[in-house]
Amino acid sequence: MYTNSSTNGNSLNKVYSVTEISNLLKGVVEDHFTGIRVRGELSSVKRHSSGHLYFSLKDEKAVLDGICWKGVATKLATQPQDGLEVICIGRLTTFPGRSKYQMVVETMEVAGEGALLKLLEDLKKKLAAEGLFSQATKKAIPFLPKKIGIITSPTGAVIQDILHRLQDRFPTPVLLWPVAVQGQDAAPKIAAAIEGFNSLPTEQRPDVLIVARGGGSLEDLWCFNEECVVRAAANSRIPLISAVGHETDTTLIDYASDHRAPTPTAAAERAVPVRLELRTRLTEQARSLNQSMRRLFEETTQRLDDRSERLLRSTTLYLRERTQCLEALKIRSPLDLVLRQNDLIAALYQRLVQAVRNTLLMQENHLKSQSQLLKSYSYTGTLERGFSLIKTTSGDLVRRAKSLLMDDIFQVHFIDGKIDAKVIEPSLSPKKTKKRPPSKTTPPSLSDAPQPSFFD
Repeated sequence: MYTNSSTNGNSLNKVYSVTEISNLLKGVVEDHFTGIRVRGELSSVKRHSSGHLYFSLKDEKAVLDGICWKGVATKLATQPQDGLEVICIGRLTTFPGRSKYQMVVETMEVAGEGALLKLLEDLKKKLAAEGLFSQATKKAIPFLPKKIGIITSPTGAVIQDILHRLQDRFPTPVLLWPVAVQGQDAAPKIAAAIEGFNSLPTEQRPDVLIVARGGGSLEDLWCFNEECVVRAAANSRIPLISAVGHETDTTLIDYASDHRAPTPTAAAERAVPVRLELRTRLTEQARSLNQSMRRLFEETTQRLDDRSERLLRSTTLYLRERTQCLEALKIRSPLDLVLRQNDLIAALYQRLVQAVRNTLLMQENHLKSQSQLLKSYSYTGTLERGFSLIKTTSGDLVRRAKSLLMDDIFQVHFIDGKIDAKVIEPSLSPKKTKKRPPSKTTPPSLSDAPQPSFFD
């Protein structure tokens, strides 16, 4: 009980101002309630943008407001959540202006594993109901990854164990994303690392992820139970292997991952095969394949030989049967008669062609002789021999000289043309003939002497 040694018997009669009594209470509370431990259930947990954490501690009958400054909130081992029973260590402080008190928490720890296990079970049921642990969404781990992404602390034995195991089994390029694996900031950093690997370009992205941490208590491993980490693991497009704690430790990321390894070393063994064993297996398979191919080739060759022999026998037999059938058909077939008649027709055709040719030649020779004879009878032949033809102006042939009278105009035809002529004096009869009147066309210079005949 608080007692004020400076008061006297008349202290009961003293009148305090509101400020005085508030400051008096503040001094008493803050001086005497330091380093206290308070157990209660968290509620109304809120993280301010400044980083400070505000919450309430409650039990069945009372509620105590609490605050955790940013510097302390970032170092808490367990992420404060509504419904989590905790033990807070800190001091009480008051606000005289509002007549209110609260607890400034310097350390927060879970009030026993029972509370954590209950919280873990509730979160597990919630996430399972959303399908985050469904086996249908699990992805196969690649047999020979070209690149492995590791999310763990850059210091400590875990990363070394993984690297050494990978080197022993099958050396593979590794991308390390260093994170804190314990504490208040561990969960968001682990989730960010998983999402970061998934957001890399395809050519830089690893083929498999390993999220690893060594053993520890339930509180030490709690960051791997945080909802943000579990959701990031379930949504990863890259196959993910979880290797958190020892074989007996189980966290929610184990349910969301595509494969759970009991230890980080086992995760490395699951990620890559043993190169020596792989080479031995490949050698054995190559030998087995060669033997199988040789056996298959031999069997196929034998079957081919057998079938070739059977085919040859079948072909020979078939040809023999067909030949016999043809021989039998020749007896009944009119083919020979047709062929003989065909030869006869061909010979007759040749004789006909020759006869036609001979007839045409005879006709051609006869035609030529008739043409020569006709030509000899033609007056053109006479003209060609130097003779000429005399016709009257009316076109009548003059056969005798007496048919022409004095001063008659006539035409003399030669082989190359004709000319006009006039009878000057007939020479056949000495008796005097009556002269025709001179023609207007008769040239005055023509002589009256008699002209010889063209045919003399």
